[in-house]
Amino acid sequence: MARLEYRLFEEGGEDFPLLYYYDQIERDETALRFACDYLVKEGKVYEKTSSAIEDSCYVIYVKPAEDEKVMSWNKPDSEMRQGFTMELREFKEFTTDYRLIHTYHFEDSLDVMLYLTANYLYVDGQEWYRTSAEIDEDRATFVYYAVQSEPEQ
Repeated sequence: MARLEYRLFEEGGEDFPLLYYYDQIERDETALRFACDYLVKEGKVYEKTSSAIEDSCYVIYVKPAEDEKVMSWNKPDSEMRQGFTMELREFKEFTTDYRLIHTYHFEDSLDVMLYLTANYLYVDGQEWYRTSAEIDEDRATFVYYAVQSEPEQ
């Protein structure tokens, strides 16, 4: 097990202040976090700029997401299950909310990774194209943002 750090990336800066850290984190959880474009934590949204592997730890560089805000969605109902939750939400430009399409429950971290990194998901015969993914620590869930693919003519 290693350490994961979230560091603040500042354009032109040489120092990257430590925002958050996780000691003794499993590799699969680190990989899940590397797959996410955004982090929601303590009421703030951060955008990933890059990631790195150093001798002693994994690092994710983030910056405040200026055009994003924390949504007031409820924490997904885990139905007392162990494992992971991921929401599929419809992304639309210039909107104040993203409609919930489907909630997934996974027991295995590899299943979450496969879904988070997939370009397309299918729900009820409809194709959804990934625009971004986030880990929302405040709600203990992953979110897969997608646009509805146009049906072929």
